[in-house]
Amino acid sequence: MLLEMKNIDKAFNGVPVLKKVQLQVEKGEVHALLGENGAGKSTLMNVLTGVYTKDGGTVEFDGKTLEHITIRGSEELGIAFVHQELNLFNDMTVWENIFLGKEIVGPLGRCNKKEMIRMAGELFSRLDVRIDPTEKVENLKTSEKQLLEISKALFFQAKLLILDEPTTALNNDEIDHLFQIIRNLKKEGTSFIFISHKMPEIFAISDRYTVFRNGEYIASGKIADITAEEVTRLMVGSTSSFRDIYEARDTGEVVLSLKNYSGPGFEDINLDVHRGQIVGLTGLQGAGSSELMQCIFGITHATGGTVTVNGEIIPYHSTHRAMRAGVAMLASNRKENSVIPDMSLLENMYLAEHTLSASKFHIHQGREKEKFEKYRQTLNIKAQDSSDSILSLSGGNQQKVFLARWLNTNADVLLLDNPTQGIDVGAKAEIYKLILQLAKEGKTILINTLEIPEIQKIADYCAVFYEGKIVKTLQHREINEQTVMLYSTNAANA
Repeated sequence: MLLEMKNIDKAFNGVPVLKKVQLQVEKGEVHALLGENGAGKSTLMNVLTGVYTKDGGTVEFDGKTLEHITIRGSEELGIAFVHQELNLFNDMTVWENIFLGKEIVGPLGRCNKKEMIRMAGELFSRLDVRIDPTEKVENLKTSEKQLLEISKALFFQAKLLILDEPTTALNNDEIDHLFQIIRNLKKEGTSFIFISHKMPEIFAISDRYTVFRNGEYIASGKIADITAEEVTRLMVGSTSSFRDIYEARDTGEVVLSLKNYSGPGFEDINLDVHRGQIVGLTGLQGAGSSELMQCIFGITHATGGTVTVNGEIIPYHSTHRAMRAGVAMLASNRKENSVIPDMSLLENMYLAEHTLSASKFHIHQGREKEKFEKYRQTLNIKAQDSSDSILSLSGGNQQKVFLARWLNTNADVLLLDNPTQGIDVGAKAEIYKLILQLAKEGKTILINTLEIPEIQKIADYCAVFYEGKIVKTLQHREINEQTVMLYSTNAANA
């Protein structure tokens, strides 16, 4: 056994995120570490590599018990973590990235550039990686950067490589090449922890698996002894704790129509959404649903197809054009994309509407306060005064102010990207009721979320994304976590 982690505990601010979890990795195997977002996979890997200190449990690696794990100490032991977000310096060359902090020096203390370039070339040749050691990293393709990260770890005799979603930015040929490298290294005794949500890849490359759910160890075993459907069931659990507050309603004409719509991160999307309809979009992070919303709203630019609102085609457009056409977007990551901390509640609310009516010379404070008071009551915003700072409100009440911001533009189409992110359960329930009420009033709503119970509560139907395409459409009665996970990981075709 190369790695054995037993009864690992970890809490942040008193909240447990790992509860007596375990993981065993044998020498020369690919071990799939599986679980939904927030299951505890990355936290455990950060414990193993010294980023976090464990609160309890034991770690043994290559026959040694590790008491106080540090980042440098884990590297010296031969543990390498290749993150989904690559840690490379773009303004440096390939060989400089490989030897950074571990330079080969000559007798006089000068860097032996020629030798380091030669050694990097030999490494790439052994791995069948076609990268020029003298090339600037900024000039490499994403797939080449991924292979450089792996090569960099292997150069210093890594015994265990942790690969976190390593194929996200790779095409099929590049994935095949990466998997061949992994298989060759397995024969030499190198071990891998493979973190991925893509079932076909998990079953193609892994020998064994371990499943986490909600910070707890669920099961482990040989990949050959389990099916993709059974893995999915272990990941999401057999029961789902949600109360369905969905209400069917009459819908009207098509308001938003996408025809063969393509852009950064998605392609060939065809979707018709009617007045008063709520459509859920979901899939793994980066699967294309959030990217679709951003493109409809003009944050990014389409590369093909058309988007039509109320019968009029919007040309390849800007955010301002989208707003003029009656489209509004509640962006994900409230803190970065919605909160303007130096402005009051009132100013945060009327910002979008006054972007549209920029020709007006003055903002009538009295009228704006009346509007704010109307939305405060309608949306049940718990605020004392419109002049208070936006930072004085809870996350749920902040989100209601931003929803008021877009309702104030009289938009027909509402794009809601993870609208309950970072909001407590009570505030979530209020947001769901607001969304259903807005649909009853004739708003056309798209909601993007990774939380399937949210979609079950409010959506008329759900479009599941995988690698930039809608792979399955589920009517309300068909939506459940297991089915959505099957299609969002492509396990249905595994």
